[in-house]
Amino acid sequence: MNWLFARQRFGVHPGLGRVQELLARVGNPQHAFQTVLVGGTNGKGSTAAVLASILKADGRRTGLFTSPHLTHFAERFQVDGQDLPTETVGAGLDRLRPHAENTGATFFEIVTALGALLFAEAGVEVAVMEVGLGGRLDSTNALDPVLSVITNVALDHTEILGNTLEAIAAEKAGILRPGRPAVTGVAADLLPLLRATGADLWALGQELRVQTRSLGWQGAEVGLKLPEAALEFQTPLLGAHGARNAALAAAAAWRLGVDETAIQAGVAAARWPGRLEVLPWCGGRVLLDGAHNPDGARALAATLLELGVPPLPVIFGAAGDKDVGGVVEALRPHISHAVLTRATLSPRAATAADLAPLFAGLPVILTDSPDEALAGLNALKAPLSLACGSLYLIGELRPLLLGTAGEDRERWQ
Repeated sequence: MNWLFARQRFGVHPGLGRVQELLARVGNPQHAFQTVLVGGTNGKGSTAAVLASILKADGRRTGLFTSPHLTHFAERFQVDGQDLPTETVGAGLDRLRPHAENTGATFFEIVTALGALLFAEAGVEVAVMEVGLGGRLDSTNALDPVLSVITNVALDHTEILGNTLEAIAAEKAGILRPGRPAVTGVAADLLPLLRATGADLWALGQELRVQTRSLGWQGAEVGLKLPEAALEFQTPLLGAHGARNAALAAAAAWRLGVDETAIQAGVAAARWPGRLEVLPWCGGRVLLDGAHNPDGARALAATLLELGVPPLPVIFGAAGDKDVGGVVEALRPHISHAVLTRATLSPRAATAADLAPLFAGLPVILTDSPDEALAGLNALKAPLSLACGSLYLIGELRPLLLGTAGEDRERWQ
């Protein structure tokens, strides 16, 4: 495992040639199951998790591949809602390593091939694969999807994907296949780019119509009108965007032949840790969310308004190469005190001192680690607090809140 994590430092090198060769060297395990690709700027992880939960409820042996992991590497590989054992993951990596070294595969290419290998050996019938970055040249696109989902398009990873929404949408459209079903929640003005692929596309606001009724901290009731049917279900996901992601997952499941009963059961059972997740701590509650770009921060801010949450203390940490100013701008009206910190395992993380100028005018506590941040938060004695800004930070905070052990490995991807 140390060998694999060391490869993070070599960065991202878009392209499908290396991962295709790596998959071929281990017998093309991806041919043993059906694949669904789930891409988008935000919400792809929760949409993938809900879809996998629905497919499991339908009686299909289901794999779920997500990235990055929050705390433990094995979280990236779930079968029927359970992480594969660390020993199983390690044994698969040992078999893959010589082929990965011979092909010069990158970290994420190796992880993608490992997921395919593990799912094939676990007898998975369908694998829901979260796209890592973009779509067209992402290593998950070496798999051949029977259906694809694109949740939305916003500005993120612009140095790789392009600095316009149109350029990013074109990259994400690469996971669509001519004539095959797809669902999307992208804005109407970007839909022509997706429809030009020839995919059999259902889009929110056009072929798909969604109505929601907030249930507060319990989630939402969702009504989904499809071209030939109407579905009703409840989701525990918080916020309007959570209900929207659940609707996309339900539409995708319907197109895969799942009936309403299984959709209702699967949506209700779905959980997605670290994303608008509430955990008890020191007599109060902490709301965890991985909002790490302005679009995600605006969705979080809208959810706080929907829930009627007054300004509250916020633990915040972020990668220095993100649009941190845009994130803080969206959240500022909801912050009473800022406890600034950094994910200690992420070399990309900005220091608390680097972040402090963005919080001018607010009470600020500077800390050097998640442990110190929780101590600073405890001193404020608030019944509800928020932690956000970086998934890596959430991944370090969550085990501290739960009283469990984390992993001590450097995080780049």
